[in-house]
Amino acid sequence: MTSVANRSDVPVTRMDSSAEPARGEHAPVSPDWTCGSCGADWPCEAKRVRLLSEYGVDRAMLSVYLGACLAAAAEDLRAHGPAALQKRFFGWLPPRPRKG
Repeated sequence: MTSVANRSDVPVTRMDSSAEPARGEHAPVSPDWTCGSCGADWPCEAKRVRLLSEYGVDRAMLSVYLGACLAAAAEDLRAHGPAALQKRFFGWLPPRPRKG
């Protein structure tokens, strides 16, 4: 596997090489967009928790990052359809608290 940046600058690991993602990284592996650490669909549960922690209250930047990931994954996962991909990449986000 080789870590590469695709057109949207999202680091993904390609299965066509011998390099592996860093242990515990929970980075996506294309073309299936599975987690390189646990094998679950990416973003896996561990990566979701990490992303929420890393981005904290900056929901806009998290959405930009996930949107770039979704755009990159859409090229590899065309058969899944846009609604399924949107749910996979954004459906797990907790709702934002409403402003009073």
